[in-house]
Amino acid sequence: MNHVFRKLQVTVTQQASILSPSLCRTAPSIQHPVWCTASVGDREYKGMPTHGIGRWKYLLPRQAPKKKKDKTQMKQMVSATDTAYGTLNVKVSGYDMTVVEHYSQYIHNLCNRLGIQVAESYALPTKSTEVMLMQEQGNKMYVEAVLKTHQRVVQLSSLNTSLCPIFVDVLLKNQPEGVQLSVKEHTEADFQARFKARPELEGLIAQINQ
Repeated sequence: MNHVFRKLQVTVTQQASILSPSLCRTAPSIQHPVWCTASVGDREYKGMPTHGIGRWKYLLPRQAPKKKKDKTQMKQMVSATDTAYGTLNVKVSGYDMTVVEHYSQYIHNLCNRLGIQVAESYALPTKSTEVMLMQEQGNKMYVEAVLKTHQRVVQLSSLNTSLCPIFVDVLLKNQPEGVQLSVKEHTEADFQARFKARPELEGLIAQINQ
């Protein structure tokens, strides 16, 4: 029995050895060019073209180039008439920025309700005031506190003379504590007060012009 089994095993191995070279001949040889030529550390896909994959800016609509902002110029002032005032500045100032901002917003909303034309509303540069104290023994002074004054301006145009007393009366009755209110005609000096003084830059410009 063992002898027969050995003969069968030999015949099976011979047939397998005969079939294996024929299968190798018929099967196509699949070789990847990258695997055959590139080493393990090289990454050749980095140099391959992507054909615009991942680009998205061309999908957005073209926008016009941004223009440089021109310098702020003074608007033409409205002249006063018999029935209406000219350009008026309602100035609000105080040490608490939140209260000053809310009161200026109240004035702007009140003008919209009463039909008063608001030319513009803007903030003036904050002013800082140092409170100095002198020592009891000695002549040296030291800074005790720094007070910052915040200012807002609501500019009105063509305010009716009959409506002006009522408008000012409502503002005074709703004026919060610690807030100063003033109404005056708009001048060129008020326009220049909107910008911070830069003496160093002005000195350099004067030297260039000379």
